[in-house]
Amino acid sequence: MAEKNLLLGDEALALGAIHAGLSGVYAYPGTPSTEITEYIQGHPLTRERNIHCDWSSNEKTAMEGALGMSYAGKRALVCMKHVGMNVCADPLMGSAMTGANGGLIIAACDDPSMHSSQNEQDSRFWGTFGMLPVFEPSNQQETYNMTRAALDYSEKRGIPVIMRLTTRMAHSRAVVESAPMREQNQLHYPEKARQWVTLPVNARVRNRELIKDYALFEEDAAASEFNWLKDGPDRSLGIIACGIGYNYLMENYPDGCPFPVLKVSQYPFPRKLALELASKVKAVLVIEEGQPLVEERMKGYFPTPVPVKGRLDGTLPRDGELSPDAVRAAVGLPALPQYNTSEVVVPRPPALCQGCGHRDFYTALNNALKDYPGARVFGDIGCYTLGWMPPFNSLHTCVEMGASCTMAQGAAFSGTWPAVAVIGDSTFTHSGMTGLLDAVNSKADITLCISDNLTTGMTGGQDSAGTGRIEAICQGLGVEPEHIRTIVPLPKNYPDMEKVIKEELDYHGVSVIVCRRECIQTLRRHAAKK
Repeated sequence: MAEKNLLLGDEALALGAIHAGLSGVYAYPGTPSTEITEYIQGHPLTRERNIHCDWSSNEKTAMEGALGMSYAGKRALVCMKHVGMNVCADPLMGSAMTGANGGLIIAACDDPSMHSSQNEQDSRFWGTFGMLPVFEPSNQQETYNMTRAALDYSEKRGIPVIMRLTTRMAHSRAVVESAPMREQNQLHYPEKARQWVTLPVNARVRNRELIKDYALFEEDAAASEFNWLKDGPDRSLGIIACGIGYNYLMENYPDGCPFPVLKVSQYPFPRKLALELASKVKAVLVIEEGQPLVEERMKGYFPTPVPVKGRLDGTLPRDGELSPDAVRAAVGLPALPQYNTSEVVVPRPPALCQGCGHRDFYTALNNALKDYPGARVFGDIGCYTLGWMPPFNSLHTCVEMGASCTMAQGAAFSGTWPAVAVIGDSTFTHSGMTGLLDAVNSKADITLCISDNLTTGMTGGQDSAGTGRIEAICQGLGVEPEHIRTIVPLPKNYPDMEKVIKEELDYHGVSVIVCRRECIQTLRRHAAKK
């Protein structure tokens, strides 16, 4: 009898991969993708089958590790949030040229409404950019089934595939029925060995093959079990519902949608099915989570003019998450009663935890900088980014992972003094080390403060790649040992902390201050285990 589990979308993807013969997951934690890897790490089959599940230093190294496993003929999964796709873009694009040997899924979890992100970018664009197939499930059961099918498809066509989830799919639960388990692949290497060496002489040949294959991917999408066209009696409107958009549509029509519906969960976009839909209806509504990728392309698909509605014309909101209510309004159904949650739920803006070492660091930093009116503090991505907010108001910038050190360097060479960079330990090893090397090589006048809480705190306390090695890494990158200082952020240490900070600000070169105290949340967990 098939087993049933109540799973998050992330967990359904993870379990589908395990049951499909997964040999390794490679990832850097990032909301809303983190639970995929954590579920695999905690599953008993992971130990039984020796599935690789350690965290990677960043998304680029994760992608490369998964690609190496695929090269060896094993099935691999690489997971990240949408902005992590930017970090892994180089090996991602290269993987389209090499192809896949063992099945390879790139799980990209997008965050519309930016619940914990700096933008709303849509990972489906990477499929078009890299000429890679994209799978976008509409519910948790389909996520499980599709993961298994996507690994099969990856091996059938010899190509990595992208699996796109969004926040609501990743973090909502539903009952998922599992299928029979498969064994892991045996070790075997690619038959087309030349394809995996992307010298121009090989890449030119492969590029022409990939262009031909992409046309096959579109044919496969038109025939996919995950894409289908269903007719309806009311042909005044046809609906293209992508991924979770189909789920939202059917929530409003539990007894069946009266309009013809094209469900799309596998890309390249199935133009053949779209043309068939357009031939039957007077207008088309595109329901898609994220950016108007499909809606924009519809305008050039149809041989005769068919009005296309969606996010671009305001039928659906241009930004933010989709919702059943937004879809309801778009199809002309009356609004349902609304409840004002602010009357019963007290707003809780994000804040640093009470007892967090970042709090004491920012207090000492602010006190030290009072004597430096021209100071600018360049921040980075992590829970310490909340130091921008009251009561600290310590940071002036935050752009992306690893930008603090290099932005401080650029500002320093523009005449800013003192230029201070603040970065966390996990972000430092993710993408800050190269910036520090640039600063050393250019003899920049900056002070880098590494707020080391011995974990990846913002995403729940995963292992940090540089724990116990931060000072050694900085020295290895060329920072003078006497200007690598370590302080402990506690109120009783404020005078000593401020003294160290001022001494390094007054040193005109590259200095590093490691501010180390364990995250209060992981400290509690460790104490509870003891």
